[in-house]
Amino acid sequence: MAPNLYSRPDASDPVGSPAPADRYDAFLFDLDGVLFRGDAPIDGASKAVSALRARGKRLAFVTNNSSRRPEAVAAHLRSVGIGADPGEVETSALTTATLLVSRGTKTAFVVGEDGLRAALADAGIELADARAEAVDAVVVGWDRQLTYATLRDAAVFVQDGAALVATNADANYPAPDGHRWPGAGSILAAIETACETTAEVVGKPNAPLLQAALRRAGGGRPLLIGDRLDTDIEGARRLGWDSALVLTGISSRADVVATGIQPTYVLEDLTRLLIPG
Repeated sequence: MAPNLYSRPDASDPVGSPAPADRYDAFLFDLDGVLFRGDAPIDGASKAVSALRARGKRLAFVTNNSSRRPEAVAAHLRSVGIGADPGEVETSALTTATLLVSRGTKTAFVVGEDGLRAALADAGIELADARAEAVDAVVVGWDRQLTYATLRDAAVFVQDGAALVATNADANYPAPDGHRWPGAGSILAAIETACETTAEVVGKPNAPLLQAALRRAGGGRPLLIGDRLDTDIEGARRLGWDSALVLTGISSRADVVATGIQPTYVLEDLTRLLIPG
């Protein structure tokens, strides 16, 4: 018997039902592990995205990674054959900046890279250094230039009353060679441990980033597409959205069984979005 390359775990739809591509208005794509791995395109991803556009579907590209600006994300997508515009990109850095501004945050000490710093500065938040007497918030993202001094200063600001806000809590980052590097969540854990406190997390699986991505896509009925059960699929579940797990990244079919986190669809690759049930 041929392997089941396309499955809908609830198996409730009759044979001959529409393809997933025809069921939804907005398609929200995670990036690494879904559309590319590092600098390498994933087979079928470009074809699927182009086909969705040809059907008039609205797209957004959504990522917990706060290190890149939307322009850089869109450029990277184009480099792997995915047509994308910066206006279609929602990063955890952008959502975090919007949230903080809505709360009147004026100053922040940042543990993070260019994408996060730019998002906060562009939103009008002053980026403070360790010499500041106090800041409104300590904002934590992925930081590959992290030093002990930065961790120390962040912890001191939090203990002196600054809010602790994280772009995401992903413990690891999928490296191009298949290893898992420490992610923003690993950095955050050090600060939380030192301060004996818990951060507010903006990114997946929490709602703010996903809701912002849907607004960016123009609203409507969404399908969230990702490769991680704990962030992508769990995030959709919390919002009552449908989701598709693609088996080209982190999570596997065995993980679905082991965790009990149930996507609406399990797909071998993105071209299965185009195949009727």
